[in-house]
Amino acid sequence: MNETIRICLWSGPRNISTATMRSFENRPDCSVWDEPFYGPYLAKTGLDHPGRETILAAVPLDANEIAARCAGDAPDGSILFFQKHMCQHMLDDIPRDWMVACRHIFLIRDPAEVCASFAATTGTVTAEDIGQIRQSELYEDICERSRHVWPVIEGRDVLSDPEAMLRALCNVIDIPFDDHMLNWPAGKRETDGVWAPWWYDRVEASTGFEKPRRSPHILPEAAKAAVEESRPHYEKLRNRKLKV
Repeated sequence: MNETIRICLWSGPRNISTATMRSFENRPDCSVWDEPFYGPYLAKTGLDHPGRETILAAVPLDANEIAARCAGDAPDGSILFFQKHMCQHMLDDIPRDWMVACRHIFLIRDPAEVCASFAATTGTVTAEDIGQIRQSELYEDICERSRHVWPVIEGRDVLSDPEAMLRALCNVIDIPFDDHMLNWPAGKRETDGVWAPWWYDRVEASTGFEKPRRSPHILPEAAKAAVEESRPHYEKLRNRKLKV
């Protein structure tokens, strides 16, 4: 019997993380889990995110139980178990020992674009909201724990040349590339988080990675502090990103 290969994508909000989850889910050998730690994050921080009460009523809230499932087998017995994680969800008291059982990908985006997009939906944004400081710290911690240097990819690079980037990424995390990763059927997924109605309209209409384009959102003046606080951490990871 084949051993499960667990793949963790570490991203912040308003990136191509859900499209990347679609890409992996379209493989016949892969099952996915959408933002496993969102429930504990909302419960512990008290943040008033869109759909908060709906989310808290629908998802697991025990971080230790979630961690054990992240280190376990894919729910449907698939060879690959892809997990889409938001870095800001990994609060200080969330367990991390399970991470050594996984392979890891770090997905980055310019903080100015992230903050502008996030603020367009929520009205406000902080550096903590977009998770880039936490992402930089997680990168160092996970690489140290696993004694392995994991790949960093930038969303814009994937959009510019999906096949080349996905082939390179699969090679680095030691799984075979599959053509099914390049396109997927439009529509909703049962595997999408219950927060999908507030965030996933665009990805639900997609059938593949779109060409990169200039963000339509204007960066509010109040968001500039979050951008400046996040930028050094983004740049540190950007200097290590995978290139083809």
